[in-house]
Amino acid sequence: MSSRKVLYISQEITPYLPQTFMSTLCQRLPHGIQEKGFEVRTFMPKYGCINERRNQLHEVIRLSGMNLIIDDTDHPLIIKVATLQPARMQVYFIDNDDFFQHHLVSDLEIRTSPEDNDERSMFFVRGVIETVKKLRWEPALVHCSGWISALTPLYLKRHYQEDPSFRAAKVIYALYDDEFEQPLDPRMIEKLKMDEFADDDLTAILDGPIDHKAMSRLAMDYADGIAVASAKADPELIEYARSTGKPLLEYPGEDDNVQAYADFYNTVLGEE
Repeated sequence: MSSRKVLYISQEITPYLPQTFMSTLCQRLPHGIQEKGFEVRTFMPKYGCINERRNQLHEVIRLSGMNLIIDDTDHPLIIKVATLQPARMQVYFIDNDDFFQHHLVSDLEIRTSPEDNDERSMFFVRGVIETVKKLRWEPALVHCSGWISALTPLYLKRHYQEDPSFRAAKVIYALYDDEFEQPLDPRMIEKLKMDEFADDDLTAILDGPIDHKAMSRLAMDYADGIAVASAKADPELIEYARSTGKPLLEYPGEDDNVQAYADFYNTVLGEE
């Protein structure tokens, strides 16, 4: 790749969260891509179950302090950072008292308080984008993992398409087996319209429940490439991905897959 900057927006990353297929891949892949000489930035939510002292998180004052308005309510954006050893890879955390607990809890807020997941996902995605803008960092490629990141392609292609930090960026959405039980608040459509989206922008979520499949279809509609990250990804969503005609990385296996992703990045960027 001529540009060496890759932004990872991830739902889970180990060791900050327990090991799952997603959390492990979201740690190994950025590390592996960084080892190939690329500049990497990684973001995830600051769930309440993440022990800040043990993981040596600290607030980045110069990046914090912005308010994001969702459904006519101000939500302060707090940015924290930690360095993942031995890779020496920085991980940024999106935090806010309204969406993430400030005392240790046993599970992720996306499961313990699903009634807030629509706004939580909007806050997370917008928080990442606004923080990257403050960093004055221009990624060539944005890799999204987990449904909480599914709004990223929509925002980048319809809301931030003229922003210097992102107007040239390509976006990849990765498919996992990360279904959620409770559909998102139907008012999410109304809340997104407050960010100046129109019905035509939101076709994938207009009819029926806003569930995992609807969110994934919305992400794929605006992504430049799609990766089947898990062997257990929903077959219906894989077929939808194939039907888009966009560059598609079929499941590359669990081990030694960094080169497959690097090659796919080149394909999406048109640098084969």
